[in-house]
Amino acid sequence: MDWLKPDKTWTLFLDRDGVINYEKVNDYIYNPGEFKFYEGVLEAMHIFRQLFGRIILVTNQRGIEKGLMTVQNLEDIHHYMQSELSKVDGVIDAIFYCSSLDDQHPNRKPQPGMAYQAREKYPEIDFTRSVMVGNNLSDMYFGRNTGMKTVYVQTTHPDLPLPHPAVDLACKDLLNFAKLLEPALKW
Repeated sequence: MDWLKPDKTWTLFLDRDGVINYEKVNDYIYNPGEFKFYEGVLEAMHIFRQLFGRIILVTNQRGIEKGLMTVQNLEDIHHYMQSELSKVDGVIDAIFYCSSLDDQHPNRKPQPGMAYQAREKYPEIDFTRSVMVGNNLSDMYFGRNTGMKTVYVQTTHPDLPLPHPAVDLACKDLLNFAKLLEPALKW
């Protein structure tokens, strides 16, 4: 099976900060005004929507439990993000987040809890036909912990030594990954 030729039976899992939008160093995105898409993300999401049956966002959001932001703040950010994605037919099917401060919480990446939540909502999800895209090793191990393929985007940590056992593929950013998959649209 060539995983770089996905079809509608495949699911794409995406991290948010540092993948879809610019990540604030040692801080959080608090409101829609601070949410800035990386260049090329809207184009990438349009490509992904044509290829994958499901697109799922999985994001660690400790700022809530730290009292720095509210669930409503996070929902406002995601509403804005989805609104912008809808303009290019790139809407995300579901968003799961973990606000726990406990690194061992079952839903905090790299633990696979959010993947299981997604499969509970969409029982057709097959982790062996899923790809996790992230900018941290915790994202890669999240994917590995469920048997997904993993794609590391080098947006925030370009110096990760490669090859790495948790990384199947490394790309400069989300658009570069989408461009690799684009030929699958012609199959």
